Amino acid sequence: MNHIVVLSGSGISADSGLATFRGSGGLWEGYNIEEVASVHGWQKDREKVLEFYNRRRKQLDDVEPNSAHYALADLERFYDVTIVTQNVDNLHERAGSSKVIHLHGLLSEARSESDPTLVVEIGTKPIKPGDLAEDGTQLRPNVVWFGEAVPMMEKAIDVMMDADTLIVVGTSLTVYPAASLIHYTDETIPKFLVDPSEPEVHLDSGWEHIQQRAAIGLPNLAENLLNR
Repeated sequence: MNHIVVLSGSGISADSGLATFRGSGGLWEGYNIEEVASVHGWQKDREKVLEFYNRRRKQLDDVEPNSAHYALADLERFYDVTIVTQNVDNLHERAGSSKVIHLHGLLSEARSESDPTLVVEIGTKPIKPGDLAEDGTQLRPNVVWFGEAVPMMEKAIDVMMDADTLIVVGTSLTVYPAASLIHYTDETIPKFLVDPSEPEVHLDSGWEHIQQRAAIGLPNLAENLLNR
């Protein structure tokens, strides 16, 4: 079965109403990014970090997958589809996609601050100071902060190398190491970029740029692929 690999970024979730941090002047919903998305910020003020992620987690109760998410799930009727996402929300899964690799973790999970393998599902519930993991240390969001290693990169690279078709949606391809993943695909496969803006990096002639928002461009692309 033809293997479609999707690399998704914040643009696909923005169409569901989730805020993105790019282009916000260093602020993310009023918070300084470095203060809430780094180990240094965690060590400096845990309560502020927990408050930020608790607010973001609560947002998941108020948003739904959009037509782009559902279009990707629909492709599974005829294709083997793997989604590699930079997003920490669970909208791909809620739309019905069955194979999702979260490069940067999941908002709906918490983990030990000292052992990244001790992970618990918390849904949209808050993490409070004093909430402890199995090892007795404070629970923290199970997300990858700036400066931390991306543990799912190796698995994502393997998936990219196996792709028969690549779709990139909602990402500027400037956030590394995630942006480097496109270079692991075979140069000869069909490659699609779905984004209303011009790409911020050079893409070779093998790419087709669908210059539309995710919620519009992806359903159109999925329909074309299903009709082949």
